[in-house]
Amino acid sequence: MLGKKSQPNHQQISLRYHGGPKVDPSTPTVNITFHDPKLADTPTKTVEARVGESLLQTAHRHHIDLEGACEGVCACSTCHVILSDDVFDSLPEASEDEEDMLDMAFGLSATSRLGCQVIVTDEMEGMEVNLPAATRNFYVDGHVPQPH
Repeated sequence: MLGKKSQPNHQQISLRYHGGPKVDPSTPTVNITFHDPKLADTPTKTVEARVGESLLQTAHRHHIDLEGACEGVCACSTCHVILSDDVFDSLPEASEDEEDMLDMAFGLSATSRLGCQVIVTDEMEGMEVNLPAATRNFYVDGHVPQPH
Protein backbone atom coordinates (compact mmCIF):
# COMPACT_ATOMS: atom_id res chain seq x y z
CA MET A 1 0.00 0.00 0.00
CA LEU A 2 2.08 2.86 -1.25
CA GLY A 3 1.45 6.24 0.27
CA LYS A 4 -0.87 4.98 3.01
CA LYS A 5 0.00 4.73 6.66
CA SER A 6 -1.34 1.59 8.21
CA GLN A 7 -2.72 1.47 11.75
CA PRO A 8 -1.20 -1.07 14.14
CA ASN A 9 -3.57 -4.03 14.57
CA HIS A 10 -3.95 -3.44 18.30
CA GLN A 11 -5.22 0.13 17.94
CA GLN A 12 -8.98 0.55 17.62
CA ILE A 13 -10.39 3.72 16.10
CA SER A 14 -13.72 5.20 17.19
CA LEU A 15 -16.52 5.41 14.64
CA ARG A 16 -17.24 9.10 14.07
CA TYR A 17 -20.25 9.11 11.75
CA HIS A 18 -22.56 12.05 12.46
CA GLY A 19 -25.80 10.23 13.19
CA GLY A 20 -24.24 6.83 12.45
CA PRO A 21 -23.31 4.97 9.27
CA LYS A 22 -25.64 5.38 6.30
CA VAL A 23 -27.46 2.08 5.79
CA ASP A 24 -29.94 1.35 2.99
CA PRO A 25 -33.45 0.57 4.31
CA SER A 26 -33.51 -2.62 2.20
CA THR A 27 -30.48 -4.01 4.05
CA PRO A 28 -31.06 -7.41 5.75
CA THR A 29 -32.22 -7.23 9.36
CA VAL A 30 -31.81 -9.19 12.58
CA ASN A 31 -34.03 -9.25 15.66
CA ILE A 32 -32.62 -7.52 18.74
CA THR A 33 -34.37 -7.18 22.10
CA PHE A 34 -33.92 -4.05 24.21
CA HIS A 35 -34.62 -4.14 27.97
CA ASP A 36 -35.34 -0.77 29.61
CA PRO A 37 -35.77 -0.84 33.41
CA LYS A 38 -37.27 2.68 33.33
CA LEU A 39 -40.42 1.34 31.62
CA ALA A 40 -42.69 -0.41 34.10
CA ASP A 41 -45.47 -1.36 31.66
CA THR A 42 -43.42 -2.71 28.72
CA PRO A 43 -39.74 -2.95 29.70
CA THR A 44 -38.88 -5.25 26.76
CA LYS A 45 -39.10 -4.46 23.05
CA THR A 46 -37.89 -6.70 20.19
CA VAL A 47 -37.12 -4.81 16.97
CA GLU A 48 -35.61 -5.33 13.53
CA ALA A 49 -32.08 -3.93 13.34
CA ARG A 50 -30.47 -3.27 9.97
CA VAL A 51 -27.12 -4.98 9.48
CA GLY A 52 -24.46 -2.25 9.33
CA GLU A 53 -26.20 0.35 11.48
CA SER A 54 -25.28 1.13 15.08
CA LEU A 55 -27.35 0.03 18.07
CA LEU A 56 -28.01 3.72 18.67
CA GLN A 57 -29.54 4.09 15.20
CA THR A 58 -31.64 0.98 15.74
CA ALA A 59 -32.93 2.34 19.05
CA HIS A 60 -33.77 5.74 17.54
CA ARG A 61 -35.61 4.22 14.56
CA HIS A 62 -37.79 2.24 16.96
CA HIS A 63 -38.32 5.04 19.52
CA ILE A 64 -36.35 3.30 22.26
CA ASP A 65 -35.11 5.68 24.95
CA LEU A 66 -31.37 5.51 24.22
CA GLU A 67 -30.33 9.14 24.29
CA GLY A 68 -27.17 9.67 22.19
CA ALA A 69 -26.65 13.35 23.09
CA CYS A 70 -23.58 13.66 20.81
CA GLU A 71 -25.57 12.18 17.89
CA GLY A 72 -23.36 9.11 17.63
CA VAL A 73 -19.83 10.49 17.40
CA CYS A 74 -18.40 8.86 20.55
CA ALA A 75 -18.30 12.15 22.49
CA CYS A 76 -20.60 11.30 25.41
CA SER A 77 -21.83 8.28 27.37
CA THR A 78 -25.60 8.68 27.00
CA CYS A 79 -25.94 5.71 24.60
CA HIS A 80 -24.36 3.37 27.16
CA VAL A 81 -25.67 -0.20 26.85
CA ILE A 82 -24.96 -3.36 28.82
CA LEU A 83 -24.43 -6.59 26.90
CA SER A 84 -24.23 -10.24 27.85
CA ASP A 85 -20.76 -11.73 28.28
CA ASP A 86 -20.92 -13.72 25.04
CA VAL A 87 -22.05 -10.74 22.93
CA PHE A 88 -19.48 -8.46 24.57
CA ASP A 89 -16.69 -10.98 23.92
CA SER A 90 -17.68 -11.31 20.26
CA LEU A 91 -17.25 -7.58 19.54
CA PRO A 92 -14.05 -5.82 18.48
CA GLU A 93 -12.28 -4.17 21.41
CA ALA A 94 -13.46 -0.73 22.43
CA SER A 95 -11.29 2.16 21.27
CA GLU A 96 -9.49 4.33 23.80
CA ASP A 97 -11.98 7.14 23.02
CA GLU A 98 -14.90 4.84 23.77
CA GLU A 99 -13.31 3.65 27.00
CA ASP A 100 -12.79 7.28 28.06
CA MET A 101 -16.48 8.03 27.47
CA LEU A 102 -17.57 4.85 29.26
CA ASP A 103 -15.66 6.02 32.33
CA MET A 104 -18.38 8.71 32.68
CA ALA A 105 -21.32 6.33 32.20
CA PHE A 106 -23.90 5.73 34.91
CA GLY A 107 -24.04 2.10 36.09
CA LEU A 108 -20.90 0.99 34.26
CA SER A 109 -20.43 -2.78 34.08
CA ALA A 110 -17.72 -5.11 32.82
CA THR A 111 -19.76 -5.62 29.61
CA SER A 112 -20.68 -1.97 28.94
CA ARG A 113 -20.32 -0.45 25.47
CA LEU A 114 -21.54 2.68 23.71
CA GLY A 115 -24.47 1.98 21.40
CA CYS A 116 -23.00 4.31 18.77
CA GLN A 117 -19.90 2.12 18.56
CA VAL A 118 -21.61 -1.28 18.27
CA ILE A 119 -22.39 -2.06 14.64
CA VAL A 120 -25.13 -4.62 13.96
CA THR A 121 -23.99 -7.84 12.24
CA ASP A 122 -25.79 -10.98 11.04
CA GLU A 123 -24.42 -12.83 14.07
CA MET A 124 -26.43 -10.58 16.41
CA GLU A 125 -29.74 -12.31 15.61
CA GLY A 126 -31.59 -12.73 18.92
CA MET A 127 -29.18 -10.50 20.87
CA GLU A 128 -30.40 -8.78 24.02
CA VAL A 129 -29.38 -5.24 24.99
CA ASN A 130 -29.89 -3.87 28.49
CA LEU A 131 -30.26 -0.13 29.04
CA PRO A 132 -29.01 1.33 32.33
CA ALA A 133 -31.49 2.78 34.83
CA ALA A 134 -30.18 6.31 34.15
CA THR A 135 -27.70 8.28 32.05
CA ARG A 136 -25.34 11.19 32.66
CA ASN A 137 -25.74 13.96 30.12
CA PHE A 138 -23.05 16.57 30.64
CA TYR A 139 -24.31 18.49 27.60
CA VAL A 140 -27.69 19.76 28.76
CA ASP A 141 -30.02 17.90 31.08
CA GLY A 142 -33.27 17.34 29.28
CA HIS A 143 -31.89 17.84 25.73
CA VAL A 144 -32.74 14.85 23.58
CA PRO A 145 -31.48 15.10 19.97
CA GLN A 146 -33.79 13.94 17.21
CA PRO A 147 -32.43 11.49 14.60
CA HIS A 148 -31.93 12.96 11.14
